Amino acid sequence: MKQKKKAMSVLHYVLVILVLVVTLFPFYIMITTAFKTSEAAVAFPPQIIPKDTTLQHFKDVLNPEIFPFGRYFLNSFKIAFTTAAIAIVIGGMAAYSLARLVFPGRIVFKESTLIVYMFSGILLVVPLFKIMSSIGLNDSMWAVVIANLVSTLPAAIYMLSGYFETIPASLEEAAMIDGLSRFQVIYKIILPLSVPAISSAFIYVFMIAWNDFLFSFTFLSSQSKLTLAVGLKQLFGSMDYVWGRMMAAALLTAIPVIITFSAVEKFISGGLTAGGEKG
Repeated sequence: MKQKKKAMSVLHYVLVILVLVVTLFPFYIMITTAFKTSEAAVAFPPQIIPKDTTLQHFKDVLNPEIFPFGRYFLNSFKIAFTTAAIAIVIGGMAAYSLARLVFPGRIVFKESTLIVYMFSGILLVVPLFKIMSSIGLNDSMWAVVIANLVSTLPAAIYMLSGYFETIPASLEEAAMIDGLSRFQVIYKIILPLSVPAISSAFIYVFMIAWNDFLFSFTFLSSQSKLTLAVGLKQLFGSMDYVWGRMMAAALLTAIPVIITFSAVEKFISGGLTAGGEKG
């Protein structure tokens, strides 16, 4: 019996290591290629461990004459942050209503919030493009923000409403007896207890909007308004394209998501039920 348990434990660790290798290997190749020389990046057989390293690709990517990384970065950040902020505000109010208020159709509305994910994003492009054109939002950041909200707001509502339901209603009732209004209860009790859920929802929406290509490519046409995802695609087809630059640009593109996740990781790691327990 002990030998069987030991064998199962070894098999478990082998499988975990195998999954990690398969998952992390592409990231390893991206990082090493970003630091390889142009010749080493296309050498055959490929150099798994770089013999020579260089920072020239990062200098090229940050050179506005080759690739306007700074402008594309700022455009992506504006769209992603705006989308996440709006999703949290609107999604938070909607989620609280579903979790605490009683009104006709509440259950049906809550259960149907995720119905949008039954449809591929490409199916929403044509109607969204027609709507944006009719209200004059073509080639506008707001067109991309609205399109991203369509695809992320339902998930934010679902995530936050599930968490709000775990917070004891007796806390709110006691606060209202003490004289607090509904909005004061939300501001002083619900929001502080919901930091883990709000952080998780914000990160989710931010990452989806930051990595968006479909809506940005569809609604933005001016070079000055393009995002990093679309800019990388153009770099791939330009005369300035080399593997090292592509990997360097991709690595720099991933930094905001890593930083944002690291900033709120301490809240997320507390678990989505920690807030209710603290109350």
